[in-house]
Amino acid sequence: MPTDVVMPQMGESIFEGTITKWLKKTGDKVQRDEPLFEISTDKVDAEIPAPASGVLQEIKVSEGNTVQVNTVVGVIGDGSGASASAPAKAAAPPSAAPATSQKPAPAAPSNSTASAPADEQDSDVRSSPLVRKLAREHNVDLASVSGSGTGGRVTKQDVLDFVEQRSAAPAAAAPAQSAPVAASSPRQAPASPPPAVPGDLVPMSQMRKIIAQRMIESRRTSAHVHAMFEVDMTRIVNLRNKLKSGFEKRHGVRLTFMPFFVRAAIIAVQQFPIVNSSLEGDSIRYHQHVNAGIAVALDWGLIVPVLKSADELNFLGLQRGITDLGERARTKKLMPNDVEGATFTITNPGQFGAVFGLPIINQPNAAIMGVGGITKQPLVITDKDGTDSIAIRSVVHLTLGYDHRIIDGAIADQFMAVVKKALENWSEEVG
Repeated sequence: MPTDVVMPQMGESIFEGTITKWLKKTGDKVQRDEPLFEISTDKVDAEIPAPASGVLQEIKVSEGNTVQVNTVVGVIGDGSGASASAPAKAAAPPSAAPATSQKPAPAAPSNSTASAPADEQDSDVRSSPLVRKLAREHNVDLASVSGSGTGGRVTKQDVLDFVEQRSAAPAAAAPAQSAPVAASSPRQAPASPPPAVPGDLVPMSQMRKIIAQRMIESRRTSAHVHAMFEVDMTRIVNLRNKLKSGFEKRHGVRLTFMPFFVRAAIIAVQQFPIVNSSLEGDSIRYHQHVNAGIAVALDWGLIVPVLKSADELNFLGLQRGITDLGERARTKKLMPNDVEGATFTITNPGQFGAVFGLPIINQPNAAIMGVGGITKQPLVITDKDGTDSIAIRSVVHLTLGYDHRIIDGAIADQFMAVVKKALENWSEEVG
């Protein structure tokens, strides 16, 4: 019996979703819980799994269309009712070339004796655990894959494209009639639209529309002011270099700088709770816990998953929570609850080389802290006896964007002074 594929309700306040990409074509076999299509809502982008195993018999809603939740968007059958003309109903991007062969591309030959890429090599390449697992399954050395993600990150689609190209390589030397075989591969759709060229008019994605709307709303709502502090991170840089190898072996997650910044902000919030507040009409809501929004740059936009009750977590808990949210954001596994309820936000433009940033407040927060890049600089160091000297130190510039309607400059500066002190004199157990 055919199984309807419906637009899921990704939260109580979400009533519609946009299908951004079908991961299968009409006629393709699917397994239950295998990613079937991608959606975009006003909260998250997510991969939606297949509700049953079988064959994608029909696509009722094509890519780019927005429908109400529980709308039937496709049908999965047992394969017996699929007709030869069924693939014509599948949605394809306007720029995609029509398939000219019903014969699928040959799968990469399986070699059970071939050694999988070493974890040590994989760990040197910017990628997610999902991508590394996929690479091992297909016997792909991530070091040989060109990353299309931000900062050269290798994405899931990069690996799939690499596998396809490897499979199609023999066909390229074959007679011309074999060429269409590669074109009909189940993964022929690119991960993102082709790069725009000067003169192109390209419609914004659903996520980009939402980001644009929220940025304008925030600028119109809050009286933005920014304060920047220079922080000596040498103690923390040395500590991380000393502990990062053992930390990952013991706990299974990499030791990054972000939990240091989150913890320092929590310490400062405890002294200046108004920074962790929000404006409700003519009243100020002082939040009981620090729900830390951690901005994550994606290949297709920006999202701010929230680490709930971060003030109740130890350092290891902060690192695990930050890593989990980041990986689920990049693999489209976040749920609406994961991006709701932030009371204070931290963004990290420094990961791309920025010295500092002037971030826009994440509504309805009262403040957002931007983390610049950590660089080595000459600084004047004053010894305990008052003697000055010049030394090479690891320095970061932190910027606090705050709503001047409820936070005065003096409070913002004192808050940042506490953050600076906590980082420069770090003494907490890292684990």
